[in-house]
Amino acid sequence: MEVPAISSLGTAPSIHQLYTSLLINTLHMRIEDIRKEIDKVDHEIVRHIAHRQELAGKIAKIKITKGLPVHDEERTKAVLESIFNCAVEYKIDPVTVQRIFEILIAMSEERQRECSGEGNLP
Repeated sequence: MEVPAISSLGTAPSIHQLYTSLLINTLHMRIEDIRKEIDKVDHEIVRHIAHRQELAGKIAKIKITKGLPVHDEERTKAVLESIFNCAVEYKIDPVTVQRIFEILIAMSEERQRECSGEGNLP
């Protein structure tokens, strides 16, 4: 923790200066700690997306075997409705969460197309 130095006039820092310095350092430390936690959450999200993609590959094999199309409009609607309600329950923006899941569903469908030889993924 940085403490304000004695001024050129030889006076010690005021209580207010000490408190302000302590508060700024504490807030900075807390911000860094919270950012580290956010980074961990971000990595977990990516891990879960990768797992979701693996599951999409498994679904693709079943759909190929049964001759089912990649896109399932009923399933898409059900997922988006469920996610909307979940977001409301957690008090986060449900429309934005739905947009995120639209992207995840598109990724899953692309993975399924790739498994059937029709996709563009590596």
